[in-house]
Amino acid sequence: MKAGSGDQGSPPCFLRFPRPVRVVSGAEAELKCVVLGEPPPIVVWEKGGQQLAASDRLSFPVDGAEHCLLLSGALPTDAGVYVCRARNSAGEAYAAAAVTVLEPPAPEPEPQLAERPLPPPGAGEGAPVFLTGPRSQWVLRGAEVVLECQVGGLPAPTLYWEKDGMALDEVWDSSHFSLEPGRAGAGASLALRILAARLPDSGVYVCHARNAHGHARAGALLQVQQPPESPPEDPDEAPTPVVEPLKCAPKTFWVNEGKHAKFRCYVMGKPEPEIEWHWEGRPLLPDRRRLMYRDRDGGFVLKVLYCQAKDRGLYVCAARNSAGQTLSAVQLHVKEPRLRFSRPLQDVEGREHGIAVLECKVPNSRIPTAWFREDQRLLPCRKYEQIEEGTVRRLIIHRLKADDDGVYLCEMRGRVRTVANVTVKGPILKRLPRKLDVFEGENAVLLVETREAGVEGRWSRDGEDLPATCQSSSGHMHALVLPGVTREDAGEVTFSLGNSRTTTLLRVKCIKHSPPGPPVLAEMFKGHRNTVLLTWKPPDPTPETAFIYRLERQEVGSEDWVQCFSIEKAGAVEVPGDCVPTEGDYRFRVCTVSEHGRSPHVVFHGSAHLVPTARLVAGLEEVQVYDGEDAVFSLDLSTVIQGTWFLNGEELKSNEPEGQVGPGPLRYRVEQRGLQHRLILQAVRHQDSGALIGFSCPGVQDSAALTIQESPVHILSPQDKVSLTFTTSDRVVLTCELSRVDFPASWYKDGQQVEESESLVVKMDGRKHRLILPEAQVQDSGEFECRTEGVSAFFSVTVQDPPVHIVAPREHVFVHAITSECVMLTCEVDREDAPVHWFKDGQEVEESDFVLLESEGPHHRLVLPSAQPSIGGEFQCVAGDERAYFTVTITDVSSWIVYPSGKVYVAAVRLERVVLTCELCRPWAEVRWTKDGEEVVESPTLLLQKEDTVRRLVLPAVQLEDSGEYLCEIDDESASFTVTVTEPPVRILYPRDEVTLVAVSLECVVLMCELSREDAPVRWYKDGLEVEESEALVLESDGPRRRLVLPAAQPQDGGEFVCDAGDDSAFFTVTVTAPPERIVHPAARSLDLQFRAPGRVELRCEVAPAGSQVRWYKDGLEVEASEALQLGAEGPTRTLTLPHAQPEDAGEYVCETRDEAVTFNVSLAEPPVQFLAPEAAPGPLCVAPGEPVVLSCELSRAGALVFWSHNGKPVQTGEGLELRAEGPRRVLCIRAADLAHAGLYTCQCGAAPGAPSLSFTVQVAEPPLVKLVSELTPLTVHEGDDATFRCEVSPPDADITWLRNGVVITPGPQLETTQNGSSRTLTVRSCRLEDAGTVTARAGGTSTSARLHVRETELLFLRRLQDVRAEEGQDVCLEVETGRVGAAGAVRWVRGGAPLPPDSRLSTAQDGHVFRLFIHSVVLADQGTYGCESHHDRTLARLSVRPKQLRVLRPLEDVTIIEGGNATFQLELSQEGVTGEWARGGVRLQPGPKCQIQAEGPTHHLVLSGLGLADSGCISFTADTLRCAARLTVREAPVTIVRGLQDLEVTEGDTATFECALSQALADVTWEKDGQPLTPSARLRLQALGTRRLLQLRRCSPLDAGTYSCVVGMARTGPVHLVVRERKVSVLSELRSVSAREGDGATFECTVSEVETAGSWELGGRPLRPGGRVRIRQEGKKHILVLSELRAEDAGEVRFQAGPAQSVAQLEVEALPLQMRRRPPREKTVLVGRRAVLEVTVSRPGGQVCWLREGAELCPGDKYQLRSHGPTHSLVIHDVRPEDQGTYCCRAGQDSAYTRLLVEGE
Repeated sequence: MKAGSGDQGSPPCFLRFPRPVRVVSGAEAELKCVVLGEPPPIVVWEKGGQQLAASDRLSFPVDGAEHCLLLSGALPTDAGVYVCRARNSAGEAYAAAAVTVLEPPAPEPEPQLAERPLPPPGAGEGAPVFLTGPRSQWVLRGAEVVLECQVGGLPAPTLYWEKDGMALDEVWDSSHFSLEPGRAGAGASLALRILAARLPDSGVYVCHARNAHGHARAGALLQVQQPPESPPEDPDEAPTPVVEPLKCAPKTFWVNEGKHAKFRCYVMGKPEPEIEWHWEGRPLLPDRRRLMYRDRDGGFVLKVLYCQAKDRGLYVCAARNSAGQTLSAVQLHVKEPRLRFSRPLQDVEGREHGIAVLECKVPNSRIPTAWFREDQRLLPCRKYEQIEEGTVRRLIIHRLKADDDGVYLCEMRGRVRTVANVTVKGPILKRLPRKLDVFEGENAVLLVETREAGVEGRWSRDGEDLPATCQSSSGHMHALVLPGVTREDAGEVTFSLGNSRTTTLLRVKCIKHSPPGPPVLAEMFKGHRNTVLLTWKPPDPTPETAFIYRLERQEVGSEDWVQCFSIEKAGAVEVPGDCVPTEGDYRFRVCTVSEHGRSPHVVFHGSAHLVPTARLVAGLEEVQVYDGEDAVFSLDLSTVIQGTWFLNGEELKSNEPEGQVGPGPLRYRVEQRGLQHRLILQAVRHQDSGALIGFSCPGVQDSAALTIQESPVHILSPQDKVSLTFTTSDRVVLTCELSRVDFPASWYKDGQQVEESESLVVKMDGRKHRLILPEAQVQDSGEFECRTEGVSAFFSVTVQDPPVHIVAPREHVFVHAITSECVMLTCEVDREDAPVHWFKDGQEVEESDFVLLESEGPHHRLVLPSAQPSIGGEFQCVAGDERAYFTVTITDVSSWIVYPSGKVYVAAVRLERVVLTCELCRPWAEVRWTKDGEEVVESPTLLLQKEDTVRRLVLPAVQLEDSGEYLCEIDDESASFTVTVTEPPVRILYPRDEVTLVAVSLECVVLMCELSREDAPVRWYKDGLEVEESEALVLESDGPRRRLVLPAAQPQDGGEFVCDAGDDSAFFTVTVTAPPERIVHPAARSLDLQFRAPGRVELRCEVAPAGSQVRWYKDGLEVEASEALQLGAEGPTRTLTLPHAQPEDAGEYVCETRDEAVTFNVSLAEPPVQFLAPEAAPGPLCVAPGEPVVLSCELSRAGALVFWSHNGKPVQTGEGLELRAEGPRRVLCIRAADLAHAGLYTCQCGAAPGAPSLSFTVQVAEPPLVKLVSELTPLTVHEGDDATFRCEVSPPDADITWLRNGVVITPGPQLETTQNGSSRTLTVRSCRLEDAGTVTARAGGTSTSARLHVRETELLFLRRLQDVRAEEGQDVCLEVETGRVGAAGAVRWVRGGAPLPPDSRLSTAQDGHVFRLFIHSVVLADQGTYGCESHHDRTLARLSVRPKQLRVLRPLEDVTIIEGGNATFQLELSQEGVTGEWARGGVRLQPGPKCQIQAEGPTHHLVLSGLGLADSGCISFTADTLRCAARLTVREAPVTIVRGLQDLEVTEGDTATFECALSQALADVTWEKDGQPLTPSARLRLQALGTRRLLQLRRCSPLDAGTYSCVVGMARTGPVHLVVRERKVSVLSELRSVSAREGDGATFECTVSEVETAGSWELGGRPLRPGGRVRIRQEGKKHILVLSELRAEDAGEVRFQAGPAQSVAQLEVEALPLQMRRRPPREKTVLVGRRAVLEVTVSRPGGQVCWLREGAELCPGDKYQLRSHGPTHSLVIHDVRPEDQGTYCCRAGQDSAYTRLLVEGE
């Protein structure tokens, strides 16, 4: 739907205005603004009234709502005011900014101190600019400080200094401050010198620079620190003594653990005192949890964060100056919670980019905890990993950074906290605070301390670098000073140093400012045609902050003002006609707007006529409709203007609301609503398809085509929902007419399709479909629906019984009675079986002893057997829709209280019986009992009794809460009872003395205490702390007995227990000892054990009890288990084992339990070192000169020392000798022997005399003649055996050469040569046939030969073939093992006695003695007898092949899909070509459109499509004996919303119905209003009709307006809006004036136009409320007021008000003469001292009576008391005396009554 005149969108609005720009000639200038509007506005830039176009130097970038003007290479001619104009169909807005282009500076060298160039003289004036700002400094007390700044600007700015926001002359002690001109240079300069700086001089110093063009400032921080040694006192003028606070004992301050403690000390003095804080006598320095600062009021504050028990102590604020010192102290106590952490947090340190782990322990694993960093809750994430393991709570902080440094808390229930500091070590030592709050205009100071001095960091705010003039660094300290912060300074301030950074959130709090003043001299000039010129001047005085002017327009005759545009500078603004939406006369006004508010508007005098120019905003669109429907063409223009419509080129007349196009019956209607023009072609036909629609107006031409489709079926009647009401037995006919003949339709009732029967008939007659109920019954009521393709007609049918009429009474009946009278109300109806209900004051009456309901034929009665005043009221007899009204008034005769006459005080003990008695003068009088002002309610604990004239309130068992003031009230009199209930003191009956218990560990300990009262509460304490129940400590209560049970006592459970019962206590001393842990074996407590090393050592002992823990010690130190030392525990046995004990393991071993210990003295002895081989001394060793000599021996221990000697002299390595140790072997090697090496060599083990030794004799001689002593012998061996040839040579050391078949033999694995003395041996291993031949031995010039014969060996099978069973397709291996390794081809494989045929599936292999036959993928034909043959042996075996078994290689898998989707099942078998069956739920599946079955090789597929919920079940595949199954789950498709909700607008009191359609009928929806779920009520009805969901809201009120949504699953429709219009009420029937006599009734009736309308009644200007004599009711549109028992004072004006409508009438009451209805007795006798009461009843309440005695009027006082209650008047004579005897008269109007009072007694 396109917007009409009532919804034109929103005019443009500037969210950010362009700012003035000052640039140097040649630089780039940029103006930015952000503008919004609906539709999005068109933005153009203008200068000098001319629109700017893009060029090489000028561009207009756009980024969303941000529009820019970018000017490159600015020239002086570009200077001026640039205007940004934003315009859309709803309005127009302006914003302007000035661009100033400065001349470039002269080519002079720039001053070194200047940070930016200053314009040269004559180049233009400018605001102050700081060339160099003051630098922050950290100095020691007594040092001299100089703060200097240099400022540029024309004219020269004025400079002045401030400290902490105060001028220097306002600082209390500024005598040591001096101002000096700064050093010469460009710009102005002013230095501040501070002589002998003091601690109070610390603060922020700001230098201000101001000239006519602006104001600038720069600040610096000065911190004066205490030197290590105090300097001498300040030699200034005589100081003023410090004002000392009161000297008294330290104050006491309590704080709960985990809370903050704040101490404030206010000190005055001159010089300004210096402050130090101390704790327990030690100076305090600020840290993470101790903050020290000075507040805005000048007070010195110490704040201790998250107090812990260790923070308790004495805190002292010490102030001193040169005149003296003073102290103020406070004692801090930290209250610890009952529930504490079992193990608190500990401070941790971590390096930046590392991790930190905080861990604590809670008392119970079920206690929840939360982690905080200071006041910020930490949630589990990758950064903060939170772990719970039983009672352990752990926080792991990953990727530490500087800002993670701080205080961390773990909190459990009751805000019990444990606190720890996390220190992050990195380049930054002191980080920024988490946040900093500063008031606007104050100074903001941020400090950072770095680890290294002289490093340069980077300050930034929201990612942008901050100016260098506000940054300072000195050593390790870095400061950022922002003087006079504004809201623009707020943001995230970051200090970066390399990869380390710390951040704070700077928040600027605003200070309330006054809005700017209005513009002045506003004038309007009407210049050119269709334009108006507006001028004004700036406000006086000019606002200090930036401001703009906002211009608004108003069309004459309208009340709405619309914003035109905003501009920054005052002057002349031209408003063209294009900025207004419609032609008309317009007025204008202007106001001033700044960040502090808006000024009053100034209206320009006169008005201007402006005419807009039209343009097309939304053009015509092609329209497609169904045959017979209306076609709507619409377009939107930028302004309101008349236009002309065309159909196929023919002009349509627009001067008439409707027309017709000939010659066909096509009718049309032309509409114009504001900017929108519409053409409606009514009931178009198919022949109109293709028609061309056109629109024309000045400046706009547009056209579109009409396309008509054949219309679907729709309902002709009824168009809306029909509501019908019938009486039982009526004939009901529901008719629905469709657009097509004989088109099918279905009937539904309450969402269910109806079924035809005798009582319900469905008929179809052409287009009409009827549903007929021949004789309707009440149960036939409901919602009927006639449904056809996508459309429905709805009928709401209500069947009611025939109405019931009341025959009598027809008028309002008034009944008057007195107390205890019988009252009967009778109502007669026209039907005997009609139900009748009785109501009293709007509530239905139920039968009881006081109210009887009777029925006799058509007569119905309500009987009050004994009427009481409380029963009076308005009664209604309701029969159907008719009512009979009865007003019953019960008049009570006055009663008063006879006893007690004064206030009664009752004291009782709890559970006592308390009776409060009050005696009345009349037995039927009703009283009202109250307690502490509230009426009591009778219950088993509070009884109300009534006996004749006595009324009692009984408390059978009074409780403490029953204490209070009880009143027995009757009329205006009351009797007071003050009840005080006290608790009987609780006494402990047992034990009377302190009880001492001694128990053994794990024993059950029971502490019992017997009280004097069963319900008395007790508290148990242990060692002064209240205990809490747990698994280890159970609290029991059994009548008067209280028990504390320790089910399994532990030693730590011992202590002093107290059972506190408030008034008494019992004490128990419990000692829990652990059972002695004894060592039962060995019995001796010290044993000496000796073992050999190396060897196994085992120490063993037995303990009792078996679970006792032991500790092992060696030489006084506790040992730990390792591979070399094993600790064992099995049952009561404890062992220490040294598997490979060494001598160093010797020592004293102790096994210790808690109570005993046993000592093992272990010694490890090594065996003496022995020479292992040879046992006898070796013989002499003769060598030839030059030959090597090796002497070796083997020791029994590898580490033993030996000493070599040669001919009695020690042998040293060198001179051709080498000594080596190879494990237990000792070797002496002579590389080349000569004659000097001959002699006796001795190896001695150890240096002790008699130590074992071994000697070697070495002889060096010339080599003898070599010859063979013996000949070789021929050999014959079997194949595979060894053959050994042996000969002897002389000398024994002569070399020999072996040859085979004339070839020199090279020793190897098969040929081995050995030498033993003179014997030489050649061994041929595993002889083969080819090894046969001649073997020759050659020594010197001699040789000997022998023949070797090799015989073939039999090849026998050691492991024979075995029968094999295999499955078809498997691989089979047949294997044999021979007695020797046979050559290739030595065996042959056969099958059935024949050699194996060539087959690629057959292969053979040999592995030494083993021969194998492989058959790959055996088939059934392969089975048979297989054999293996050699020349000497044969073995056979049987191969059996069974058919291949069918197996599932890849089984079916469960499938879950959405309703309507496809499911695919797939399985893979071990064989191809297998035929199987698919089944679902046991039913075989057949191929079809929704079931596809395929088989590809071994893979089988099943595809099921179009599945529903009923298709869920088991899918199985069966083939032979194989079966595989899987589960198919079909989930319900998610419900979607087919048709959404629509906005509604109803009149107050009407019914609003929201309706939407779902994709499914069975779905639950949730209705919401303003985001809150709705529930059905009397006015709110939620319905489900098939797929339709309805929300019906009856009797709508303005409170029902809001947004409504419907939610189903994840789908939602809405929110849509419900608008409730106020109902306009008017009076249809005015009130009529009534005249009545006093005591009668009066009825007023007023009829209004609306049914559900609330009204109010007034009588004589006083509002009337239902009750008493006033009855108010409403019957539809009629409002009725009934006044009963009229009085004379009731006369006056009666007014009825219903909304804005009202009606007035007069009530006239004719007064009746006052008469006496009941007179006092003629004579009354009273005893002396008693009280006499005379009583009369007059004809109406409020009547005045006069009492006289002997003709004299009586006045109220102590003697006489005059009472009035309704029509009853009483005279009470107290303390009757004989002189009171006489005649008393009561005069009422013209009537009088006399009584003779007689007094008897003395």
